[in-house]
Amino acid sequence: MTVIRQDAWSEEDDLMLAEVTLRHIREGSTQLSAFEEVGEKIGRTSAACGFRWNSYVRKKYEDAIQNAKTQRQKRNQLKKHSTYAAVSSHTALLEHGVGSRVNESFTEESISMEAVIRFLRQWKGSYQEMSRHIRHLEKELYEKQDELDRLRKDNDVLNKQVNVVETDYRVVNDDYKALIQIMDRARKLAFLVEEEDEHKARFKMDANGNLERID
Repeated sequence: MTVIRQDAWSEEDDLMLAEVTLRHIREGSTQLSAFEEVGEKIGRTSAACGFRWNSYVRKKYEDAIQNAKTQRQKRNQLKKHSTYAAVSSHTALLEHGVGSRVNESFTEESISMEAVIRFLRQWKGSYQEMSRHIRHLEKELYEKQDELDRLRKDNDVLNKQVNVVETDYRVVNDDYKALIQIMDRARKLAFLVEEEDEHKARFKMDANGNLERID
């Protein structure tokens, strides 16, 4: 059972991911196969390797990727040329009457069967790789959809919290304004009372018991 690592990627991990992926590109294989191979070696999932490659490592090896694709194209051209040369050689021998008619029929049939078998094997391998790649993409799609749903729920919760805070802020702000108004009215009222007290006439009683106004 492959151990799923949770630690950060090291330079050695990135280097191995780059080397294996470039090798698969050169050999005409798929990147998914490269991710699975690297995942087995370093104890990570192929999805993690694919995400690391597309998000970080690939950007550092753009030129190397182009070179690998060029080598793959040349490799495919050489294969086609070799196959064509072999078929042409057999055809030339048949045209010059080398071997009996039975052998000629057998050689032509063998070449055709080998070509068909090789084609079917290549097609089967490509189909299997494509099926794995599709399953991998579907898995990533489901994971992204789950993450999107979770983020939407978190966003709804945060929006509700923001609405509550805004409501509380408005209530506190209104109460604060009302308190300021009350304090302002109280201050004005106290000032008027002090003025009235200052303008009131003051009296005192003299020795004979009469009231006398004090200015």
